[in-house]
Amino acid sequence: MDCLYLLDHLNQLHTLDVTIYPRHCPDWSLVVNNDKVPNLKYFSLIHEDDLGKYKEFLIPLLKKMSNLEELNLCFFAPFVSIIDGNDLKENIINYMSKLNKFSFNIRSFLRLNNQLSQLTNADIQDTFRNFKNNRVVSYVDYFQKANLFHYHIYSYPYKWTFYDNITNNFPGGLYRCVREISLCDEHPFKHEFFCRITQSFPYLEKLRLHNYEAQENDNLQSLIVVYPYLTELDLINSHETYIDEFLNHCKTCFLKNIHLTVDYNTLKRATDDFTKEETQFNRLNIIGLLIFNYDVDVEKLKSYFSRAKLDCLL
Repeated sequence: MDCLYLLDHLNQLHTLDVTIYPRHCPDWSLVVNNDKVPNLKYFSLIHEDDLGKYKEFLIPLLKKMSNLEELNLCFFAPFVSIIDGNDLKENIINYMSKLNKFSFNIRSFLRLNNQLSQLTNADIQDTFRNFKNNRVVSYVDYFQKANLFHYHIYSYPYKWTFYDNITNNFPGGLYRCVREISLCDEHPFKHEFFCRITQSFPYLEKLRLHNYEAQENDNLQSLIVVYPYLTELDLINSHETYIDEFLNHCKTCFLKNIHLTVDYNTLKRATDDFTKEETQFNRLNIIGLLIFNYDVDVEKLKSYFSRAKLDCLL
């Protein structure tokens, strides 16, 4: 039985904290009826899978909780209408007269059209002008190749331990709670971008990068980016220049041992067939190497990454 379904049977419930993991999403139709949950004062929902039924089921669910005093929402709702300050006020806040603390972290992708191509971050920020008790951060991206409009809105200070799909338009700030991030863009990330990332996420432990555009050279590469707590690095969907960005000791310094996930052929190009000397220090920090490709030169890999436990996958 889904925990949200319990709302209909525990009407004395005061606090409910829910995390929904991918492939374990509830049947939302089970949780929506007309019964209220009058004693519920605190509700938190982290939905880690795509939430495609925001208005059909999430909004009716929240309307059952009219006496909430604190609400936390974190979800990714692709291909639904724009969720901005106007939407949150009209569909959620106006139904919760006792609400005094509202934290949210919401992302979405929509297909680009003429109307969305005119929408700016200033337009989205303007919809939050009456959110007196919230500082709201937002940014937008126009992915022309994928024909997608991406936006991200969240209350700040940021309270979640992960931050997904960071792009070049990342607005900065300090995120002490975050331990895991993903970076994704159609445009290349410069070395300076990684300097900003480590400043914003000082306790970063896991990093996943998705970018097939070659990194551009810039005049800040003399600055070495230090990762004090990083232990997991996923570069499987990355151009070879980002492998050099992380393995080259002239650009990056690891203070902990690293588990690296990477494509074999991309790694081979980035290291000049496992001969590049600029990686001699950082590669000693690699203690786990997950390679995607069975057709590998195991002896070269073991010689080059002498401390790494090697696993290969198709």
